[in-house]
Amino acid sequence: MRKKTGLAAVALGVTAASLFATSTANSHGYTDSPISRQKLCANGTVANCGDIKWEPQSVEGPKGFPTGGPADGTLCAGGNSRFAQLDDPRGGAWPATQVTAGQSYTFRWQFTARHATTNFRYYITKQGWDPNQKLTRAALDPQPFLTVPYNNQQPPSTLSHSGTIPAGKTGRHLILAVWTIADTGNAFYACSDVKF
Repeated sequence: MRKKTGLAAVALGVTAASLFATSTANSHGYTDSPISRQKLCANGTVANCGDIKWEPQSVEGPKGFPTGGPADGTLCAGGNSRFAQLDDPRGGAWPATQVTAGQSYTFRWQFTARHATTNFRYYITKQGWDPNQKLTRAALDPQPFLTVPYNNQQPPSTLSHSGTIPAGKTGRHLILAVWTIADTGNAFYACSDVKF
């Protein structure tokens, strides 16, 4: 009886350790200011989100954007088909954060695993883009409006930085935030719907 109990305890311990290692390895980061689509799904504001509800920090895809990275139409999900709901424009009905063109804004990331970081870059849609379409490179201004170098350092668990949102924007727009990892081939992607 003792031998069976001991084996069961060992098996349970191995299973728990495996689950812990898996959940930690899959944890990374997302933006919550302006609130990202993945955070809206995770906090229950938006329904029918699939797996992203439990993993808002896991929108990871190949780095190199905009010349590389995820394919057009899959940018908000980082090219990860498990999170395809993030690419669905939902008829332009994603909740949007109110922002002011030409004004400074504080962008904030939440991290569940800290990685050596190359930089953070922020892109915004062109004036006149169609919020009913999936996000493509052609819909974005070609240059990031904000780049924050991070010199291969690891960010703290929460990181904020400020930048000026471009002038001349009106109506609904989408901000694509890209967190580029220094020591892997990946980056993390977050789409935030905003309204001017």
